[in-house]
Amino acid sequence: ALARRCHHRSTAMLDVPFLPFCAFLGTLGLLCVAMVGTWCQHWRGGFSLDGSSRTFNWHPVLMVTGLVVLYGAAALVYRIPNTWSGPKLPWKVLHGSLALGAFVLTVLGLAAVFRFHNSQGTPNMYSLHSWMGLGTVLLFSCQWAAGFGAFLLPWAPAWLRALYKPIHVFFGSTILMLSVASCASGINEKLFFSLKNGTTAYKLLPAEAVFANTLGLFILIFGVLVVAALARPSWKRPDSDSPDSRQ
Repeated sequence: ALARRCHHRSTAMLDVPFLPFCAFLGTLGLLCVAMVGTWCQHWRGGFSLDGSSRTFNWHPVLMVTGLVVLYGAAALVYRIPNTWSGPKLPWKVLHGSLALGAFVLTVLGLAAVFRFHNSQGTPNMYSLHSWMGLGTVLLFSCQWAAGFGAFLLPWAPAWLRALYKPIHVFFGSTILMLSVASCASGINEKLFFSLKNGTTAYKLLPAEAVFANTLGLFILIFGVLVVAALARPSWKRPDSDSPDSRQ
């Protein structure tokens, strides 16, 4: 009994309210977007659509914004306490819309890097980063299409939704972590390519490398915290057999 009381007290001490946690996570996500934009503007020359390296700069900004931050926000929609009662349809639409917005930004990010490579005569899809990134996007597209068909279309049977739900949740977390890994490997790859002739070598850790590596750490922390929030039992939406919950 004493051990159970001690465990309960330690759990209570570690308990964090969802809304302050969500505010911190939102701030961290905005910081990641601001940092990747600052990196590309300050050290990489800014942005354009002329096929130069400035066109490439749209790639990291759109990928971090869409595939990590906006996707993470979509994943946490059902953890908001307001979603735990009443009709689920508005929250389904919000979840699907955020995920669709993330997908659109991701496709635009891919278009930017392909245009840059083609204009410079650089081969596409030769690195581990590119394989992992494209695989993540393809998995993301399948996830969104399957979720739309199972949870938003009215003719999907209840047994199919119940069967697919844990699969959808699992791949949601998997895609987020693959997105984080793709972004981290992309940052590292860009630094290796950029910090060489005519610049301070990457191994000497110039200011740009410190800044970009810090960005990578923040992206990793953001992804880990989102997955932790998704796995926390007390923040999960309670299952219900009411008609509203099966809308």
